[in-house]
Amino acid sequence: MDRRRPPQTEEGWYVLHDFRTVDWDAWRDAPERQRALALEEGIDYLSSAMALEDIDGEDGDSALFSIVGHEADLLILHLRPTVADLEVLERRFEGTALAEFTEQTDSYLSVTEVSGYMSEEYFEDGEAADTGISRYIQSRLEPEIPDAEYVNFYPMDKRRDAEWNWYDLSFEERKEYMSAHGDIGRDYAGKVTQIISGSVGLDDHEWGVTLFADDPADIKDLLYEMRFDPSSSRFGEFGRFRFGRRFAPENLRAYFAGQQVSTDPTDGKPVEGAASGGHGDSSGHHGESSPSDGHHHGDASAHGEEADATDDADVRPELEELGVYAGQPHGEDIHAVVLYSEADADDLFEEVDGLRTNFDHYDSHVKTAVYDTEDDEAAVVSLWETERAANTAAGFLSDLPDIVRQAGDDEADSWGTMGMFYTVKPEHREDFVSTFADVGGLLEEMDGHRKTSLLANLEDENDMFIASRWDSREDAMEFFRSDAFGDTVEWGRDVLADRPRHVFLA
Repeated sequence: MDRRRPPQTEEGWYVLHDFRTVDWDAWRDAPERQRALALEEGIDYLSSAMALEDIDGEDGDSALFSIVGHEADLLILHLRPTVADLEVLERRFEGTALAEFTEQTDSYLSVTEVSGYMSEEYFEDGEAADTGISRYIQSRLEPEIPDAEYVNFYPMDKRRDAEWNWYDLSFEERKEYMSAHGDIGRDYAGKVTQIISGSVGLDDHEWGVTLFADDPADIKDLLYEMRFDPSSSRFGEFGRFRFGRRFAPENLRAYFAGQQVSTDPTDGKPVEGAASGGHGDSSGHHGESSPSDGHHHGDASAHGEEADATDDADVRPELEELGVYAGQPHGEDIHAVVLYSEADADDLFEEVDGLRTNFDHYDSHVKTAVYDTEDDEAAVVSLWETERAANTAAGFLSDLPDIVRQAGDDEADSWGTMGMFYTVKPEHREDFVSTFADVGGLLEEMDGHRKTSLLANLEDENDMFIASRWDSREDAMEFFRSDAFGDTVEWGRDVLADRPRHVFLA
């Protein structure tokens, strides 16, 4: 009897979808003092969970959603490193005054996972696997709940019947199905983000799928298109779909007052005199959005600001003194993903143009462009405001044609690439290129210097990117302190349209 080879899996954070139904009759009948206490304790609990205070701000994420439809009113979504962490969160909520007005009508327990369908090399030899893929996989195992307005959740199984039995297929057949299925998802990069979690032995189905988007139609379009993919049409079986809209804990008062619920935490107070009847109250309906609603869910500082503790943070003041913009500790960092491809630059641009259209749906996306290099390679540069977003984008970009490497992956013993972006005045472009050649000759003679390349944006030849690699941070800083660099900075004030900017390699 043949035994099918299951794909290897790696697990990350545990996920709890906690669906709550509100007892609106009890809420309407309760004294105002009791309702005020319930809201206060509910907001405190949810804010604490989102700030990760239950695990001292280490790892995980939480979010709150209003659910549209009759089966639930609220979804509290938690991601934590252990099941024990989730169990504590459940009990803590039951200890709040708000819990007296809610019932947990459904829940789903799962764990984020990736499988060998994604990268066999990662499981066979993790150290030898491409580190760009490794970082992408890590972002799947320890995801941040996307900053999107809408959520869709459904559980699913793979079919096991006489005609179509997923588990009777060979590994190679299953991998081919999954690859084609993933191609559809990649077409929605930047529009729809997913968290895939395994639940065999943890809940009633085999997987939980959580989708996030700013446009509900994007979720519908993605799922509709996937219905025609054989991995779904032949082998997919799905549970109940639930759909909701994210809002900040501070807006719980507006939710229970039956008002439109803003996603902006600063809009947390209900309109004076508004009814607080909730469902069935004609004065308002929770979950409706307005064009002015923001997409800011809680305080980003709750997740920590890792850059402050890194060499990148330490180097900022020194670069700033030299007239090089290096970002600020609070929200202005730019993280770069740089991948090199042997494909024709124009052909590569067509592929990138489709991806970045989707990337533009994310507020954290700064830009993505194709740059020509001095070598036979083209470079794809993608800039993001957060390292996590940059790492996620790297997973999509690594599927571009003829990618040969990601900047920084081939030399782990060196200091991270110094990404220096320059906007050159058109009339001085030739002077800038000539001066770079002179400085390049000087760099070749410096201790600790490995390589420096000048790249130009295909769409704007005056947008330049210089990538440098050094044996150590101190070697790089020695150059930045040199008279030659100081003279170049002074000269650049006349030929550059803006200050040079340093970005951190994601």
